Amino acid sequence: MNLNQACANILAQLTELVNQIHEPDFTKPAETLSRSTIGQHLRHTLEFFICFENGFQQGLVNYDKRAHDKRMESDKFIALSTIDRIRDFVFRLEEKAMRLEVGYDLEREDFITIETTAMRELVYNIEHAVHHMAIMKIGIHEIAPYVNLAPDFGVAASTLRYKEIAFSHAHS
Repeated sequence: MNLNQACANILAQLTELVNQIHEPDFTKPAETLSRSTIGQHLRHTLEFFICFENGFQQGLVNYDKRAHDKRMESDKFIALSTIDRIRDFVFRLEEKAMRLEVGYDLEREDFITIETTAMRELVYNIEHAVHHMAIMKIGIHEIAPYVNLAPDFGVAASTLRYKEIAFSHAHS
């Protein structure tokens, strides 16, 4: 499976989540998520993809420069249309050299620039999405147990491969 397809699978799972969750539960604070919401985690995840998309043309991405768009975390329609737009971007994505700006200075916006590639940034976004999907799954179990998530929702591919190997060894 190529990276574009792996990412498309994750975006399809996020679409399925948004389609299933009731609007009030999308914005309901979850105790297990330190009172954050499913919508907030989804917005955060999607905004990383948006930063990547916005930076792709210039060849420079900075994930600190997110919009923190509250509408995306409270309006399911906006969330779904954003996922669709990201899916279109990912399917058109081609490899190219890029630069990544990162800043860890808490006192000022002092950025360091490092070399990267479009595919490396796609990998980063996939891993970031899976991580937040695992967090979302915890909140969904608390506030929206009616949502039917795929068994691999929020589970890294390496974990799935490990479980498959462990299962086949246990039953051989």
